[in-house]
Amino acid sequence: MDIVVKGRKTEVPERFRKHVAEKLKLEKIQKLDGKVISLDVEVSKEPNPRQADRSDRVEITLRSRGPVIRAEAAASDPYAALDLAAEKLDARLRKQHDKRHTRRGARRLTAAEVPDHVPGAATLNGNGRTVHDEDSDGVPVKKIGSLEVKGEGPLVVREKTHVASPMTLDQALYEMELVGHDFYLFVDSETKEPSVVYRRHAYDYGVIHLNTDPMVTQAQSSATGGTLGG
Repeated sequence: MDIVVKGRKTEVPERFRKHVAEKLKLEKIQKLDGKVISLDVEVSKEPNPRQADRSDRVEITLRSRGPVIRAEAAASDPYAALDLAAEKLDARLRKQHDKRHTRRGARRLTAAEVPDHVPGAATLNGNGRTVHDEDSDGVPVKKIGSLEVKGEGPLVVREKTHVASPMTLDQALYEMELVGHDFYLFVDSETKEPSVVYRRHAYDYGVIHLNTDPMVTQAQSSATGGTLGG
C-alpha cells in the first residue's frame, strides 16, 4: 500500500511528500489496523490573509474494511498541520484498536449476573417486568443515575459531569477532532458561557453559544428575593 499525497489548488513539493512518508509510518499504522486499504493525504491553502495562522490545511483519510477514519488540522505551514493531523489519526487508530480488543476479550453476562456487575441495574420479576421500589404512597420509584424518578418520569440513559476549563473556539475544534465526536461542549474563554461546536456537511463546522437571558434572571430574582412594601 502506498500513501497518495495530492494538493487542492496548491502545489505539493517533493520535500513535503518525503516528510509525509517519514511521519506516517505504514508499519505502525498496519499494526493498529491490519485491514488498511488506502491512505490519502490532501493539502490545501487558504488565501485569506486574516487566517494566516491557519492558512495550510492537511486532511488524512484512512480507508479500511472497517469505518473510514479522517483527521484534519490547520496551521501556519503544511508541516505543522501534518504533525497535528498525524497526532489525531494516531489517537483515533489507537481508540479503534482498543475497542476491538476490548470487545474480543469481554465475556457476555447472563441476565442473573447483571445486577452483580452493573450498579443500579434493574431487576426483573417472574413475569419479566422491571421491579421498582415503592414509596409510602404506593407510587413506583426508580433510580436512574443520581436521579430518583416517581411514576412515569423522564428516561435518562446516561448522566455525566465533567470539569471544564475555559477554552477558545480553535481549541474546542481541536478537542472535538481529537475525541472523534460530531459535537463538543465547552466553556468559551471570552464569554465564560457554555457553547457547543458541531460538525456540519463535509468539513464545515457550526457553533452554538448560550447567553443568560437578563429578563428571566431578573424575574426569578424578584420572585424569590423580592421585598414587601409597607
